[in-house]
Amino acid sequence: MKKIKHLRCSKCGKNFGEEVLYHCDECGTEGTLEVVYDLDFIKTKLTKEYLKNNNRKDLWRYMPILPLKEERGITPLQVGWTPLYKAERLEKFLNLENIYIKDDGRNPTASFKDRATAVGIAKAIELDKKIICAASTGNAASSLSGFAACMGIENYIFVPAGAPEAKITQLLIYGSKVILVDGDYDKAFDFCLKAAEEFGWYNRSCAINPYLVEGKKTAAFEICEQLDFKIPDKLIMSVGDGCSIAGVWKGFKEFYELGLIDRLPQMVSVQAEGANPVNRTYRKNSREFDYKTPSTIADSISVGIPRNGYKVLNALNESRGLTVDVSDEEILSAMKTLARYTGVFGEPAGVTGFAGLLKLVEEGSINKAESVALIVSGNGLKDVKSAMKAVQKPEKIKPDLGELRKYINI
Repeated sequence: MKKIKHLRCSKCGKNFGEEVLYHCDECGTEGTLEVVYDLDFIKTKLTKEYLKNNNRKDLWRYMPILPLKEERGITPLQVGWTPLYKAERLEKFLNLENIYIKDDGRNPTASFKDRATAVGIAKAIELDKKIICAASTGNAASSLSGFAACMGIENYIFVPAGAPEAKITQLLIYGSKVILVDGDYDKAFDFCLKAAEEFGWYNRSCAINPYLVEGKKTAAFEICEQLDFKIPDKLIMSVGDGCSIAGVWKGFKEFYELGLIDRLPQMVSVQAEGANPVNRTYRKNSREFDYKTPSTIADSISVGIPRNGYKVLNALNESRGLTVDVSDEEILSAMKTLARYTGVFGEPAGVTGFAGLLKLVEEGSINKAESVALIVSGNGLKDVKSAMKAVQKPEKIKPDLGELRKYINI
């Protein structure tokens, strides 16, 4: 493809042609590939004038820098161009001047993962792949399931047994073939890899497929446009495998290299204390990930081995990033605070980044005048059981005004 120069290993830097689907032949599955574009060519297509005159309000407005030759595989579901709110009540509460919340729970299956899936499905159709599979703790699974249903593509989803019921229900409603794996996400991921290799299925897992990250980077493009190309000082995200924050960093970097923005944000990786392999490794200035069994209420980021670890380490190193670990209690508290000050209801993994912002404010690590943007990656209705842990159930009263006066202390 003319706009793509090559694929590059995120671990060793070796280059490959587009015929290599997934990973480096020397580094194995650790050597996830990234798409490198001919930016001189793309500069002739993707300009501020092009964006100004583009009436599409979805991620396909960025087609000149997406890894597709044609629009044949684009689904009719609207993906991207999610709202970016200036959170004024939250700013007063936290004594900060510029906080922006991007609500990606507005996507078709209610998560950020729809950006990746939209590109993955289109690529699969372009490559004439008939069956798609993925390993997921929930959101990537439901995303693939919904988009595959829309386009009539057979799919197999490998899900750890502990995934929330609401997310598994989504898969069944969409008609996917669900493989409920006796084990955690890491076991489900490895099993999916074996099955894809054995049966020749196209692997949608973002942690292995280089084209999926290309969908995720569009969130950065949108933030640039929605802020009139004024880049936030910090971009805060929840992190599991590392695909999402690496993708968003790639988006900012590409807009910078295209001359569309004049600076880059500092990336902030927020992980749950019980599932923080990226943050541990980055703080040690290491490139070796040590495994610990993950344990967190935030199922979408519950990983022991970050399958896109080198991409996220590269993103943090290049942006001189920060890392923050938060407890499950802080995540549940953040769900309430975000909803009550912004009206945005996020699932535990979706608000983990916000819990990190609260911690940075508490520690005095953010300057009042700094601008901060964070992406809420999933809607709270995806995991109502966790949301119920964050609130107190109301008391039952009789439909009597006297009882109501007592209840509300009038």
